[in-house]
Amino acid sequence: MRNKLILCLGLFLVLTAFTADKSVITIFMIGDSTMANKNMTGENPERGWGMMLPGFFTEDIRVDNHAVNGRSSKSFIDEGRWDKVLSLIKKGDYVFIQFGHNDEKTKPDRHTEPGSTFDANLRKFVNETRAKGGIPVLFNSIVRRNFGTVADSAAIHAAVSQDDFRKDAGPETSMVQGERLIDTHGAYLLSPRNVARELNVPFVDMNKITHDLVERMGPEASKKLFMWVEPNTIPAMPKGRADNTHLNIYGGRVIAGLTVDAIAEAVPALAKYVRHYDIVVAQDGSGDFFTVQEAINAVPDFRKNVRTTILVRKGVYKEKLIVPPCKLNISLIGQDGAVLEYDGYASRPNRFGEEMSTSGSASCYIYAPDFYAEGITFANTAGPVGQAVACFVSADRVYFKNCRFLGFQDTLYTYGKGCRQYYEDCYIEGTVDFIFGWSTAVFNRCHIHSLGDGYVTAPSTDQGQRYGYVFYDCRLTADEGVRKVYLSRPWRLYGQAVYIRCDMGRHILPEGWNNWGKKENEKTAFFAEYQSRGEGANPDARAAFSRQLPNLDDYAMETVLAGDDGWNPVVNGNALLNVKR
Repeated sequence: MRNKLILCLGLFLVLTAFTADKSVITIFMIGDSTMANKNMTGENPERGWGMMLPGFFTEDIRVDNHAVNGRSSKSFIDEGRWDKVLSLIKKGDYVFIQFGHNDEKTKPDRHTEPGSTFDANLRKFVNETRAKGGIPVLFNSIVRRNFGTVADSAAIHAAVSQDDFRKDAGPETSMVQGERLIDTHGAYLLSPRNVARELNVPFVDMNKITHDLVERMGPEASKKLFMWVEPNTIPAMPKGRADNTHLNIYGGRVIAGLTVDAIAEAVPALAKYVRHYDIVVAQDGSGDFFTVQEAINAVPDFRKNVRTTILVRKGVYKEKLIVPPCKLNISLIGQDGAVLEYDGYASRPNRFGEEMSTSGSASCYIYAPDFYAEGITFANTAGPVGQAVACFVSADRVYFKNCRFLGFQDTLYTYGKGCRQYYEDCYIEGTVDFIFGWSTAVFNRCHIHSLGDGYVTAPSTDQGQRYGYVFYDCRLTADEGVRKVYLSRPWRLYGQAVYIRCDMGRHILPEGWNNWGKKENEKTAFFAEYQSRGEGANPDARAAFSRQLPNLDDYAMETVLAGDDGWNPVVNGNALLNVKR
């Protein structure tokens, strides 16, 4: 016995150590305002490209941005900011280093010389990062939007020498005289490249990336990247702004996207963590929008034969979300902790004093076909107040993967008649009829949890519809003390529910099935099981009108979901129909 305990303890320690080794990789960012996170007070649209970078990596990467407005390599060191970052670096972490804009200034507390003090500071960052086991990456400065002449460049350099370049937008903006960009950084662009070559450090040529982009867009269109703000349009800057150095939301996202690809090329070990999404939603300002509804609205109507991918970064988004029929082929991907919630309920008065109704209570409505969601929590937070829908699905070929549906009564409303839905590795909880509606729906390896006594499903399958609800290899559990739960009752005459190889807890009543108090329902409802297991599996005691399937003929998932077009999410995932791959 003692030997077994020692063996178990040893195994525990090994597993614990293995888990500890799988820590998240941190990318520390040090630099100036073009990289920095920004204050968003007053709807400020300014963004550093580093602020937008988290939306381009998987959750295996954490971005810790220490870049600060107005800092040079010298002032970043002198103010103790580098010492703080250095104290945080662990073995295997990265440090992204981008200075230059403020090193160019003549003010003594910021100024450095390229080929001399600027290079020395960059070497310091590199060598001290490596001494901590970190991996340094050097970047040069992003371009300034200066479509001027060679003669005009002298005025730009004069503006750069001032205390804060953003105050000198006037001289800069007057130089839209040609189609070619004029360099404003000079030898400061060479120092990161030279130090990278000298010390064998990965180097990303941000100046070339942004130069090519801005020049390709041209003098007018390139304003879309920078802080060009009309007067009286944004509370943070009522007088407006014409700034050719600092990026806005769009510019930050575009440049971060180009940069992350260059990072993946320069640092191949990071390539596997890179992700590109069409739209990012983030409450911290690191995305295109702050709300999911804004992102949905931005998707072009009837965008066919291509998916629009939307990343929802971690956060609780309290909004009543609607995905209208014209927003085709959306993939909504959630980071861990992405929650869409609202608190409507059927008896709650609307603005006219009328009851919302069950259908009106939903937190999320999905009407668009070929919708895909992964890693999203759909929640109705009204509590046990009667019907309160978390997710209302009235669309065909809808696929949920690793999603959670939280509520009490009527959590998941599979509303669409003739529609097919596929739920894979999802968690669904509730009390009464918490999966209900007309649609054909497959639940594969899902966790179905009862918060109270009641009914798991209430299908209202139409007469003649071949399939209703089919559960494959699901696990049915309940809160402590819950003891009286039925697998289903028919909301309409021809309701169908089938459980295949499901593990049922003891909260499932021996009779298993309920007729909703109407004897006539027993003649039309189709309730069946195949190889149920667990304490709640009791085939001999089941209601007489239910069935035990002898085999799974006609119950392959692909068959249940095929319809007339051969939709097969089990094999094809969220691939579009009729698209060559």
